[in-house]
Amino acid sequence: MIILDTHIWVWWAAESGDLSEEHQDVVESQRNDGIGVSAISCWEISKLVEYDRLELTLDLSDWMRAALDIPGVQLIELSPPIAIESTQLPGDFHSDPADQIIVATARMHDAELVTVDQKIQDYAHVPVL
Repeated sequence: MIILDTHIWVWWAAESGDLSEEHQDVVESQRNDGIGVSAISCWEISKLVEYDRLELTLDLSDWMRAALDIPGVQLIELSPPIAIESTQLPGDFHSDPADQIIVATARMHDAELVTVDQKIQDYAHVPVL
């Protein structure tokens, strides 16, 4: 299983063209093994739409339903162990709660995280693609 950072999920699900060919290939190759999406990504997308920082081609509810129905996508709920892990990440990680939860989700599922977020890529305690 891989975990998609929020922006990767949006780009991939929307077929926006923003996703690099390398990341596209990685995501597509994992359909059978599982493409994890943290529940916090649903919240992040909702907030981006609320603040007019993201425009979707569908109503938010319809977009979310369609993006979660893509074959291979698995919604990963925010469990107590993930919540705890997000507050006890080793080393020095920035204070964005959504990023902390996404990183903790990848760590708890022993999964690689697909992201272009430099702060996450620079964090040594989670494998990134």
